[in-house]
Amino acid sequence: MRIALRTQVRADRIEEYEAAHREVPGELTAAIRGAGATSWTIWRSGTDLFHVIECEDYARLLAELEHLPVNVAWQARMAELLDVVHDYTDEGTGAGLPVVWEL
Repeated sequence: MRIALRTQVRADRIEEYEAAHREVPGELTAAIRGAGATSWTIWRSGTDLFHVIECEDYARLLAELEHLPVNVAWQARMAELLDVVHDYTDEGTGAGLPVVWEL
């Protein structure tokens, strides 16, 4: 399945956000893959961040990562940089952007 999300970086933290993503911990990327993600891409337009995640089951991905210590630490770091964060709770499973058109 493919999920698209929108988050938002703080205008004064863009460089720090991008620098953090050049050094995502290997333990975290392994956990994301282990939870069923095959691809995760983030684009930025100004302060808007658009994520596209390819995964087996988005609800399972969130459930497996929500309380994982490496992800909890990463999300705490991201919370300092973002105005709109990625929601790993059950409510977050419905936060994907609706598909309007596809070729």
